[in-house]
Amino acid sequence: MKRFVNDPKDFVAEILTGIARANPDTLRYEPKYNLIVRADAPVDNKVGIVQGSGSGHEPAHVMNVGPGMLDVACPGDVFAAPPLDYVLAAIRQVATDAGVLLLVNNYTGDRMVFEMAQEMVEAEGIQAQLLFVDDDVAVQDSTYTIGRRGVAGNFFVIKAVGAAAEKGHTLDEVRAIGERVNANMRSIGVALTACSPPAKSAPLFDLAADEIEFGVGIHGEPGRRREKLRTANEIADDMVDMVVSDKPFKPGSQVALMINGLGSTPISELYLLYGHAHQRLASKGIDVARSYVGNYCTALDMAGASVTMLELDDEISSFLDAPASTALRIF
Repeated sequence: MKRFVNDPKDFVAEILTGIARANPDTLRYEPKYNLIVRADAPVDNKVGIVQGSGSGHEPAHVMNVGPGMLDVACPGDVFAAPPLDYVLAAIRQVATDAGVLLLVNNYTGDRMVFEMAQEMVEAEGIQAQLLFVDDDVAVQDSTYTIGRRGVAGNFFVIKAVGAAAEKGHTLDEVRAIGERVNANMRSIGVALTACSPPAKSAPLFDLAADEIEFGVGIHGEPGRRREKLRTANEIADDMVDMVVSDKPFKPGSQVALMINGLGSTPISELYLLYGHAHQRLASKGIDVARSYVGNYCTALDMAGASVTMLELDDEISSFLDAPASTALRIF
């Protein structure tokens, strides 16, 4: 596998170094604990927003740090939860009297380390609450999960709680907003190829040239089924229908629609999928009021895409529209 990599064991540190050097006025890098921190953190009287997960999903979560979004991201190694001492350091970096909200994608390792960290910082007098993100409808439970997985919908949770915290909401209020966003969104992903971690010379799983994995996880976990490659419109129809029926979204609903690339899918193909997904929702009487197309939560070099839908109300829409500044700025 050809890639830009030096020593694989330095891969994450070199990513974080690059992010920090590209954003010297807004971010700081704490190499001892793999932290990307908002430069002005901690912000007095503001709930601190913390997210940690495995690396390999960039721009999530390390490029979502800044005003109106995360206060700190603490990535682990590729596809691995961060160690406990990293999470503890992250919380302490941004803790204020307003408390800290810990966003956790629903995977066994992430849950375990963040639950332990919450207990430990509360013993130090830091008020901390947990919010689990579990938007993936592909599986309810399996040997790979402890319930539904947290995938690209995580972006909407970060955006909403980050905006609420910036506006001065209390910890209880910020968590309640995040829980409402999580409860009102659903995602499903499809892989055209597997991904290959930097330390491996082969893909994590095998797909024939004419096969796709429907409902794949962002770490290469198996999906609902393996099937033959079909047209883009047919795949988009199945993804949209599965998401719509799971909540279920009703005619007359206003939604945010995200088409997320999994790492190696050209933006042109993502817009192709978006165009048909938008049309499919219109045929069901569902109004797309917010549109998101691009890479939000990837799986290294996996070719594929996911669909996320979030049902909107006036308050959630206001949080999505609130100002934010991160390393993902576009000129």
